[in-house]
Amino acid sequence: MPRSVRRHVRHAGRARAAGVVALSAALLLTPVPAAPSATAVRPPGPGGLQRDFASAADEYGVPRSVLLAVSYLQSRWDGHGGAPSVTGGYGPMHLTDARTALASAPHHSHGAEDPRGDSSRPAKRVAHAVVPAPSALPARLRTLERAARLSGISPERLRTGAAANIRGGAALLAAVQRELGHPASADPGDWYGAVARYSGADDTATATTYANDVYDVIRSGARRVTDGGQVVDLPADPGVVPETGQAAGLGLRTAVSAGTECPRTVACEWIPAPYEEFGEGDYGNHDKAERPVSPSVDHIVIHDTEATWDVTLKLVQDPEYVSWHYSLRSSDGHIAQHVPLKDVGWHAGNWYVNAKSVGLEHEGFLVAPDAWYTEAMYRTSARLVRYLAKRYGVPLDRQHILGHDNVPGPTAASVRGMHTDPGPYWDWAHYFELLGRPFTPTAGPHAAVVTIRPRYGAHRPLYTGCAKPGEACPPHGSGAVRLHTEPAEDAPLVRDAGLRPGGGDSTTGVDDTGARASTGQKYAVAERRGSWTAIWYLGQKAWFHDPRTQPVAVGSRGRVVTPREGLVDVPVYGRAYPEVSAYPADVPVQALSPLPYRLPAGQRYVVGDRVPGEYYYAPSFDTSGHRLVRGRETYYEIQFGHRVAFVKASDVVVSRR
Repeated sequence: MPRSVRRHVRHAGRARAAGVVALSAALLLTPVPAAPSATAVRPPGPGGLQRDFASAADEYGVPRSVLLAVSYLQSRWDGHGGAPSVTGGYGPMHLTDARTALASAPHHSHGAEDPRGDSSRPAKRVAHAVVPAPSALPARLRTLERAARLSGISPERLRTGAAANIRGGAALLAAVQRELGHPASADPGDWYGAVARYSGADDTATATTYANDVYDVIRSGARRVTDGGQVVDLPADPGVVPETGQAAGLGLRTAVSAGTECPRTVACEWIPAPYEEFGEGDYGNHDKAERPVSPSVDHIVIHDTEATWDVTLKLVQDPEYVSWHYSLRSSDGHIAQHVPLKDVGWHAGNWYVNAKSVGLEHEGFLVAPDAWYTEAMYRTSARLVRYLAKRYGVPLDRQHILGHDNVPGPTAASVRGMHTDPGPYWDWAHYFELLGRPFTPTAGPHAAVVTIRPRYGAHRPLYTGCAKPGEACPPHGSGAVRLHTEPAEDAPLVRDAGLRPGGGDSTTGVDDTGARASTGQKYAVAERRGSWTAIWYLGQKAWFHDPRTQPVAVGSRGRVVTPREGLVDVPVYGRAYPEVSAYPADVPVQALSPLPYRLPAGQRYVVGDRVPGEYYYAPSFDTSGHRLVRGRETYYEIQFGHRVAFVKASDVVVSRR
């Protein structure tokens, strides 16, 4: 029988043996593009990093396409200058060495933020969690140690050298292939089990989801310029057929998926958060509701945990802690759901936003703000967000898909304590590409509205305080643009009256959001001078450098608000609560409580939605007294600073720009 015929018959047999797993793989590959098309416009030819992949693959007998695709799903081939990922992973192969990267406490334990953010109840304070000892870390967070033993390369070189790191990853894949009893085949399809095991997943659904994504990359191909300026090319192999039956021999557990609300394209597990009474009439760790009927779901909030996966799961199962709807694991993109979508989690620090949002916590636990996130986690997160957005009609834009750092403080007193995750290193541009909503120009270069869109890898503003206060952070790509009082690099940064009530300029601190505009956010243009653009921001004119050779914003269209004629300025709010007359007798009236900002006449701010004034009253474990109060007063959500805010519709006029 000719070799081509034998191969065809062999692949047909695989497809029959795969059964349900093959069908699952097909479903997993549809909603989010796996990688840039191999037929896209191509930059110059491959360089040294491409040769490093080829050399390592040949040395350890791993098919080149398998090694390249596994690396793509970990890092998209970026080296990140030797900086660790959110879970202590290094280099293109994301070899993990998390022993020295543990945070002091999960982010809900940090600062003065009340995660519940409901003024009708005492502030919710959470105890600091116990950080695990390095010896207690799971094997998936210690793969660099094993790579060093297998390859004979020092841990330091594996952390800092791209070529060494790739060799270490190839050594791991080859070792797993041997341990599973499979030969070092030249056929990429024969490595399905090793790829699934490389994910570090402990359940079959997650391991196969990861492996299916890797093989999707092999089928479609990929080509991109890395953060180090290297061109790497993975030619498409649409005919590859993975040996999916190998998954049965991995000996992994079956995760409990019953009760989860997830798309079929991800691996999702049900690990419920408790709803229990404790202490003197207190309870936790979330509130019952009947969403989206009462109240509606309008936002999705992106967090990172600043805790390991195991610690995160322990915390969300503690009735005295706080809660969120989903947790996502870094190494393999695994998802755990904790709170039913109809119920309200305590995660955003603003009760109005909590009541109307879904919270996603992404694993990350570096002492310093997280520098980069794995492609596996970006992908499953994007699939989940697309599912949620479709289910609830949430627009896929930056006024509805919020970072925790974009959620406004509900009151003036709370502004300084609001959290700043996921921070300036979250790649919003790539995330929205995966969501199928890339930030593209919708107007010309002189438009009255701009969308912030720096080139993430090349845009590396100075940040300080990652390791020590005032100390410069290592250079790294960022999706945030810094804002000045004048069109000059040496001009002071704009001020944030909420963060610094006594005055004072914003800083370059990595957690200082006072003078920062983030990728995808839209602002009204106030002025242009040469290569500088000014936007209206927190009631003032804020300048950013926007040279033609490396622009950081694109022209857009949108609706904007400005104060009604005759008003000098109007108040700005962190929550859209109803008017006093809307409250029934058995529900305490909630103060409107303006934030310490004003929106002056003549300034314009981009509108997200017009929303009714609402307050969800849920003060007790007994749900019989829960009420949704909806008033006649309506508000506009606006992009006011780095965080969104609200203004009364009766105070402003709307125009299209």
